[in-house]
Amino acid sequence: MDKVKVAILGGSGYTAVELIKILLRHPRAEIVAISSRQDEHIADLHPSLLGRLDLRCQPFDADAIAAKGVQVAFGCLPHGTSMESIPPLLARGIRVIDLSADYRLRDVKVYEHWYKETHHDAANLAHAVYGLPEIYGDQLPGAKLVANPGCYPQTAILGLAPLVANELIELTGIIIDSKSGVSGGGRTPKLSFHYPECNESVSAYGVGTHRHTPEIEQALTDIAGAPVSVIFTPHLMPMDRGIFSTIYATPTRPLSEAELVELYRGYFADKPFVRVRTAPPATKDTAHTNFLDLCVKPVRGKVIVLAAEDNLVRGASGVAVQNFNRVHGFDERLGLL
Repeated sequence: MDKVKVAILGGSGYTAVELIKILLRHPRAEIVAISSRQDEHIADLHPSLLGRLDLRCQPFDADAIAAKGVQVAFGCLPHGTSMESIPPLLARGIRVIDLSADYRLRDVKVYEHWYKETHHDAANLAHAVYGLPEIYGDQLPGAKLVANPGCYPQTAILGLAPLVANELIELTGIIIDSKSGVSGGGRTPKLSFHYPECNESVSAYGVGTHRHTPEIEQALTDIAGAPVSVIFTPHLMPMDRGIFSTIYATPTRPLSEAELVELYRGYFADKPFVRVRTAPPATKDTAHTNFLDLCVKPVRGKVIVLAAEDNLVRGASGVAVQNFNRVHGFDERLGLL
């Protein structure tokens, strides 16, 4: 079988190395180029790749990437940087799966308000597909530009989707309390992620201002067909990886646990990477996998949804490969199980 030639943009980070590891075992993908500001062999940046991938990182050059026959580029660049690198690739006929936030929000003004960046690529933003396969999967085959979803938003959107789709909860006053491992902050050193700062400590951040809020609301509004508003609060946990979200919503009528479990299992019946459980999940249950585990329960007049995922795999690189598979008409599970 022919393999799809792939480039990785921004090869030095955690999401890049997770993505490379997945693609190395993918039977239909071949990594032929990696860009980075660090002009080093990829195994020097990520020693776990020694003997597994013999490529040197090069400065970004759209012509050089195209000359290698690249068909798909995975963007592992920070927001604000992606929108500068992606247009020249698209202009050369290269599909892009972007792991940054630059193409997730449809409204440029909303992006600029929450990200404090001027958006320079409204033209391509207009045809970007939001890459949450369980919700927007039908739009992915053949897509030229896929906006990979954020890590936190996936737990919130998929955790609430069956309820908002069936008008079973009020669409305001939804509380999303989320916790993430330190790797969610990226590989660039920051004081708050320094071991003596984050070990043996839990802290909230971005209270009322976190950039994933409009992303969650945009997708849930699509599903509900009416405006949805949430209160989203993330927390930093002293662990390497994983996300756990506890979501509180008000039902529009009494719901039993059996009814809720049946609803969720029916909604996700054909979604291979969402597992509906009757007992609360833990982050270790999904670590190093592309699974997102959900548990839903009625408690004292509320519906509580518990969601767990690996922030680096399901939260970023794994779902990017899931999108890659959908775009090309491959089995959605290819390279991920």
